[in-house]
Amino acid sequence: MQQNTSKYLIIGATGKTGARVYNKLAGQGLNVKGASRHGEVYFDWRSPETWGASLVDIDAVYLTYYPDLAIPEAPGDIAKFCALAKIKGVKHITLLSGRGEPAAKVCEELVQTSGLSWTVVRASWFNQNFSEGMFRDFIDAGTIALPVGAVTEPFIDVADICDVVVASLLNSKHNGKLYEVTGPELLSFKQLADIFTQVLHRSVNFRQISQNEFVSQMQSDGVDSQTIEMLTYLFTEVLDGRNEYIVDGVEQALGRPAKRFTEFVVDNLQAFSGGSQ
Repeated sequence: MQQNTSKYLIIGATGKTGARVYNKLAGQGLNVKGASRHGEVYFDWRSPETWGASLVDIDAVYLTYYPDLAIPEAPGDIAKFCALAKIKGVKHITLLSGRGEPAAKVCEELVQTSGLSWTVVRASWFNQNFSEGMFRDFIDAGTIALPVGAVTEPFIDVADICDVVVASLLNSKHNGKLYEVTGPELLSFKQLADIFTQVLHRSVNFRQISQNEFVSQMQSDGVDSQTIEMLTYLFTEVLDGRNEYIVDGVEQALGRPAKRFTEFVVDNLQAFSGGSQ
């Protein structure tokens, strides 16, 4: 078997997907570097002068953007990054994108027309937002309080995203493919609360709150203004029903179905205080 001598760069290697992709590649003994503001290679989207050094001698990049491709600066940054990657000799970019976000689609097109080999993984909302992200405190407190109604979302497990990304980096059959990845079921936030209640054997409720109440809560929690603006956009515009459909991108890429939300909760019992062990 021919040895894989490619060198991989993970942008956002301390994030939910980036950390898992990094660990999977490193676990296979591959040459991989992790880039972030707190990683082995210093990388900051707000400081373009940090980008070039991270790309030296790199063959393939997993590209995540912080805080989200929905922010106005994203398309310009992605265009500059792709141009720099091409100059540095990078051959392939796999981009993590988001569903239903016009700015994210612009960024996808920038990668697709960059002159580099590419794969786009367009993901729905992460299950892991509840176990290691911004909604974790809701589960601990027993109330999911958000400015959203009965709209449903096909939440995706980050482990599934990671497996698709790793496959795209290791096998050229995924080049030029856009995989839209979702979970296998549409769930409202109230239905999520019901699943937590059932699996954790304790009450988790859902409460719809106003946008103003949500913003005030985020401010009191010390969330920065850019993140608050992004979350407000996601809840008021993206979660308007436009993404209420399921696609089979995970199965297309991997030949297996995506994980169900109940499986995610069962697999992460220890992450939820008060859950069954």
